[in-house]
Amino acid sequence: MLDVGDGNLVYWEESGNPGGKPVVGLHGGPGTGCSPAMRRRFDPRVYRVILFDQRGCGRSVPHAAEWSTDLSVNTTAHLVADVERLRVARGVERWMVFGASWGSTLGLRYAQLFPHRVSEVVLVAVTTGRWAELSWLYHGLGVFFPEEHARFRAGAGGGAVDLVAAYDGLLNDPDPVVRERAATDWTEWEASIVSLRPGHRRGARWADPVWRMGFARLAAHFFAHRVWLPDGRVLADVGRLRGIPAVLVHGRWDLQGPVGTAWELARAWPGAELVVVPGASHAASDPGMAEAVVAATGRFASRS
Repeated sequence: MLDVGDGNLVYWEESGNPGGKPVVGLHGGPGTGCSPAMRRRFDPRVYRVILFDQRGCGRSVPHAAEWSTDLSVNTTAHLVADVERLRVARGVERWMVFGASWGSTLGLRYAQLFPHRVSEVVLVAVTTGRWAELSWLYHGLGVFFPEEHARFRAGAGGGAVDLVAAYDGLLNDPDPVVRERAATDWTEWEASIVSLRPGHRRGARWADPVWRMGFARLAAHFFAHRVWLPDGRVLADVGRLRGIPAVLVHGRWDLQGPVGTAWELARAWPGAELVVVPGASHAASDPGMAEAVVAATGRFASRS
């Protein structure tokens, strides 16, 4: 556990080659926590894999599922600072940054603020935190999932204009019954849009009420505040990444975060290569995604 201040202890772990190429893995959400499957994106003979649960989720404490947890000290700036604290604590000079979904936004912002500490970047299911991306995810995407989105809207009270802000309020309501209902409605929407693959099965954690509450509270908290960045700042600051090589892996049919964002980022970042996986959507388990990600990290394995 790493003490990052503000009463927060962040869980971290290392695996792979202790003397290998350092890489930090940034999970999605915000609030999903890291998983053992993240280790499988890297060759353990080559990489020193450092994973951690971002503030308020996974094995970090205090957990966002607890209503008493202070979320005012859980922002993008706090998470960026935590990544840098972890680097210093583990004695790493420079490392590769790996981020998936929300983790790609966090990874981009960290790399922009600490480019001298980043050797390469690999991003999966690319997001940049723009309001257009968030509005699409919780409003516009309903045209493809009308029945599920109708339930999601109903959970916010039916008449809410900004569904994210409405859920953020419900998830911080003093009544635990209100919070639990909102967490269920939020995660049901998220689960329904993550994959287009017929027969896709959600993981066991989706049934865990503690995980659901922490994930929903953190995601609504971050997105209601538009990730605490001026709209479009991540794309506007791409010039700070000059000289850092990158691979961006994105599913062709990722409706949760359409491929256009990854394409825009690749066009603005000369050192980045975009790899589009045919037939895949947002889920890491979709066919072809794992192979494409392992190939991306493998590309940098021999780079000192």
